[in-house]
Amino acid sequence: MLDVKKLRERLETLYDVYANIAGEDQVSLVIRPPAAEQEVARVERKIGLPLPHALRDFLLHFSGDCEFEARLPEDFELPGELGAIFAAELVLSPEAVYYAENVRREWIKGCFPDENDAYDRVWHHKLGFMQAGNGDVIALDIGADAENPPVVYLSHDEGEGHGCILGRTFEEYMENLILVGACGCEDWQLLPFCPDAASGIDPNCENAVKYRERIGLHW
Repeated sequence: MLDVKKLRERLETLYDVYANIAGEDQVSLVIRPPAAEQEVARVERKIGLPLPHALRDFLLHFSGDCEFEARLPEDFELPGELGAIFAAELVLSPEAVYYAENVRREWIKGCFPDENDAYDRVWHHKLGFMQAGNGDVIALDIGADAENPPVVYLSHDEGEGHGCILGRTFEEYMENLILVGACGCEDWQLLPFCPDAASGIDPNCENAVKYRERIGLHW
C-alpha cells in the first residue's frame, strides 16, 4: 500500500539535498492533488488498457501530476560508474502515461514490429508510463503479470539496459528509485544501481551508498 506521507517527505528531502548542491533554480518539485477517477478512466479508454492497481493507486491517492527534476552542476564529480549521472528526474501523471505508452507503440510500429526477433519482442506486451529524455521508455511488463507487473527498461538504440528489470513491482521501483536519489531515466544513469539485469534497483548496493554519501543524502 502506498504510504503517501512518507513519499511526500522523501521527495521534499530530495529537493533540499539537490538544492543544496545545485541551487534552487536547478531543482523543481511539483506535487499536485490526486487525479480524479474520470481522468484515469479517460486515459484507460484512450490506450484501450486498464492501468495496473499500483499505478492507479499512485495517481488516485498521491498525485495526478508529480514532477521532480534536478540538474547537477557540470563540475560536480562522481566516482567510477556514477560519472554518467547528471540529473534526477521523476515525472508521472495520467497524461505522461498516455504519452509514454504512445511512444512505445510508435517504436513498435516504426522499428520493432517482429515479435519473433529477440530485441523487438522486449517492446511488446508492455505498458509505457515514463519516457526517458533520450527517447527510451520505462514500462510495466503486463505480459508477465497484468495485475502486479515488474518495471522494465526499453531501449530504442541497443542500449545496455534494454529489457533490464528496474523493479519487481511498480511500488518497489518507485521506492528504490527515490532511495537512490531519483537518478534520471536513461539506462546509463540507472544501471549503476542494478547489480544485474534481473535484480532491479538496489538501494543498498555499493554504488547507491557512494552516491548518497557524495550528494549528502541521509535517510
